Amino acid sequence: MKDIGEDLPGRPVHAVGSQPLVVRLAVDDFQCEVLQKLARLEAKMDMLMGGSQPGRLTLHENRITALERNDVRRSVYDRLLNAIIASVVSAAIAMHDHFFR
Repeated sequence: MKDIGEDLPGRPVHAVGSQPLVVRLAVDDFQCEVLQKLARLEAKMDMLMGGSQPGRLTLHENRITALERNDVRRSVYDRLLNAIIASVVSAAIAMHDHFFR
């Protein structure tokens, strides 16, 4: 029977009652799995943020900025048009007696 400190890779670690506490995985398998996951994560981050080219987030930020500029410009034109229409309607109501006798 082994002590807890005398474990070997790939073999179970035994306590005093001969019950396996931990089953050790081969270090190489675990490292390969972690490295594969990191590589996938890195590829996804490069796709989103872009490496040397602009990524998806940068392209979306540029589109949103352009839409915001157009929205501000359009709201100014809409306000001017609404002011002109309101002035014409107000003038027509005020001059109603002069036009329709």
